[in-house]
Amino acid sequence: MREPVAQARVGPPVPFREPPLPRPSAGDPRPGYAGLPPGALALWLEGQGEPAYRATQVAEALWSGRAASFDEVRQLPVTLRARLAGAFRADTIIDTQVRPADGGLTGKALHRLHDGRLVESVLMRYPARRDRRARTTLCISSQAGCAVGCPFCATGELGFGRDLDAAEIVDQARFWRRDLLATDERLTNVVFMGMGEPLLNADAVVDAAAALSDPARFGLGSRHITISTSGVVPGIERLTGLGPQYTLAVSLHAARPALRALLVPLERRWPAVDVVAAASAYAERTGRRVTYEMVMIDGINDTTEDAHAAAELLRGRLAHVNLIPMNPVAHTPWQPSAPERVEAFASTLRAAGLSTTVRHNRGVDIGAACGQLAAELAGQPTPTAVERRRRLLVDESAAALQLAATSAS
Repeated sequence: MREPVAQARVGPPVPFREPPLPRPSAGDPRPGYAGLPPGALALWLEGQGEPAYRATQVAEALWSGRAASFDEVRQLPVTLRARLAGAFRADTIIDTQVRPADGGLTGKALHRLHDGRLVESVLMRYPARRDRRARTTLCISSQAGCAVGCPFCATGELGFGRDLDAAEIVDQARFWRRDLLATDERLTNVVFMGMGEPLLNADAVVDAAAALSDPARFGLGSRHITISTSGVVPGIERLTGLGPQYTLAVSLHAARPALRALLVPLERRWPAVDVVAAASAYAERTGRRVTYEMVMIDGINDTTEDAHAAAELLRGRLAHVNLIPMNPVAHTPWQPSAPERVEAFASTLRAAGLSTTVRHNRGVDIGAACGQLAAELAGQPTPTAVERRRRLLVDESAAALQLAATSAS
């Protein structure tokens, strides 16, 4: 959390100084516009001898989606547009390819950044139903790759590339805002559930969420933003200290420690009991219900014992549980749980007083569903490597199940 700005002391006039700008990304010294602190551009323009209203003109054009570059902000003089382009990047995304699915309801965007890194975002349209309005939800990435290494997740198999900066995160949402303008649609929700572990890049994620929820910038309400985590307790505690109205989503996946250590390696550092305690403190501070995500894997974490363990762990909490059948991933030997097993699991949770939803996957045919966000151009592992990985997971699964059974007896 940033330190509060000290009040100015009485004394002689202080010469003009621009506020600190975000650290430039490697290979391009210009900071991204969407990551600038509030008021930073106005002060930069003041230093350039430009009137303050120029910052408003830039903001209205770029944040609304009507312009993607400074050159498209036609209210500005040509010379000022050139100076802005020399000092800042209006957009940190170099190129984007979009692939539709689900009859146009889902779209996956593959974004190329200035250093060649590839990240993905996924847009999901939910038509209006009798009991709720139409929604357009965007899933965005916070890192290129991921260091957590959950074995059911394709992104984890890529390994970790680098953190995204705040502008690179926000610019995924700005891309889709521009795209949706053509059909007179608008984003209603943003979820930090794409590539990467958001709270291992907490500085940029907090700044990005602030920009997305700021009425003077992207303007999406805080309650329409979800930040997901595999269980980074210090990051959850930081969010609690800030007290925002974002929804917190925790990737639980199993309540029994031996199984969760297999599915979520961060369990070894921050056990589920500590994660749930930190998440509950967040719920108490904000009044916001915490969402717990559980990927359902046949014969691994979908048993009656697992359901009762999850019910016991979450009983009495301000919580909602999402059960998500696992998506097919080439490097794992696992399969999604059968629908009847997922429903039985859900019934156990509901009997314990826990609000529970069985989620239906979207975009499976284009690799856009949860756990499949692996940048396609990174290349596929060799068949030998896949088979070796599958055999290892079979052995690790057997050991984890045996340890869980021993612990329960």
